[in-house]
Amino acid sequence: MKKLILLCPLMIVILFTGCVDKTKKKTIVTEKEAIVDSKKELKFTNEQFYDASGKFLVEKAKDALIEMLEYHDYPVFAGLREKIWLTDYNKGNYAELGLASVMFVNNEEDQYMLMDIFLLPGQMLGEHMHFAAEGNPAKMEGWLIRHGKSYIVGIGENNRDQFPQVVVPKTHWNGKVSTNHIIEANEGDFAALSKVESAHWQMAGPEGVVITEVGNVHTNAGVRRSDPEMN
Repeated sequence: MKKLILLCPLMIVILFTGCVDKTKKKTIVTEKEAIVDSKKELKFTNEQFYDASGKFLVEKAKDALIEMLEYHDYPVFAGLREKIWLTDYNKGNYAELGLASVMFVNNEEDQYMLMDIFLLPGQMLGEHMHFAAEGNPAKMEGWLIRHGKSYIVGIGENNRDQFPQVVVPKTHWNGKVSTNHIIEANEGDFAALSKVESAHWQMAGPEGVVITEVGNVHTNAGVRRSDPEMN
């Protein structure tokens, strides 16, 4: 009887502790769901990146990029904004066709580089190739998806029909590309250029994408774009 009396409070404590733990877990899950649900949808219009005369507003483009980086909890460190390089390829369609990046290192002596690429939701990085130039070899590169999704496109079997969401904007070579083999790359995925000097391009998913690019070395003079108007 005494053992039974002693066991009763112990069982009550165990049951109570179990209930508290479950409540805590539910609270944590609910908080995480609330954070996800509270994130503002990333949505940008091309008009916000140009003034009435059609001039590309670089700072407005950077505003959008910072918003996207904060959405993905990318570390927006002091001086990042000033380091961002971006282009609309002089096409006037930055929301759909453009590129932004931060070059962290491009060592021509030892021939290695590291950069982060930022693409807005649905934005295309134009098709291009890398060739030897200025004493540097043709760039060989690979991409690690840090946040979001990217459709990485290069040489290989044409599987564009499997990705109807990947639509090349008309402002890119009148809607044309020369390579059509798509790899859908999500966070943590790594993909490499299939063959040196081969054409390649990318398009971001609906939440945009942050990509870390590694390569032997980057030479601006060695870049050639498929769309002649973009060179």
